Amino acid sequence: MTDAATDPARAARRAMRLALIEARQRMNPRDRIDADAALSRHLSDLLQRLQPTSVGFCWPYKAEFDARAVIGDWLAAAETRWAALPVVGPTGTPMRFRRWDPGHEMPLDRYGIPFPGDGPDVVPQLLLIPCNGFDARGYRIGYGAGHFDRTLATLQPRPVAVGVAYELGRIDDVQPHAQDLPMDWLVSETGCWQRL
Repeated sequence: MTDAATDPARAARRAMRLALIEARQRMNPRDRIDADAALSRHLSDLLQRLQPTSVGFCWPYKAEFDARAVIGDWLAAAETRWAALPVVGPTGTPMRFRRWDPGHEMPLDRYGIPFPGDGPDVVPQLLLIPCNGFDARGYRIGYGAGHFDRTLATLQPRPVAVGVAYELGRIDDVQPHAQDLPMDWLVSETGCWQRL
């Protein structure tokens, strides 16, 4: 098994991932406020366009876009809607999703991210998936563990995958691995579009 120390391609990808995360964490506060407002509008518009009744999303991590306000407004617009958060299991296994209700207390997972501590597993119709980096073909750079690729490959029916990112994460070519799955849609502060 190779690692970043012995595989130049893997080392380069890891360096790119770290640089993209650092750039996001160092965003100018004023630019972040503007980007968040624009991204929220575009994401709300896409949810209105696609009309899912259930959405899975991620708790913000390492200065990712915080979708909670958008999800809260979306939930408030119809009683039949529900939202879910991922539950990360053992390394190498797909994530599961459980319903989330604003205001409920949640335990922290091994990454320090809140998750619903109990309840049945659910499969949302649409998933909002954070991207550290992304390209026009819909491929993303995550955190390197393959959680979302593994999950999308197993969920039935397969949810619509919406990559959510800041424009500073846009790159020409992610150079995906064979197991990497593209997003169906991408949303940033500049708009939303289906992958090429």
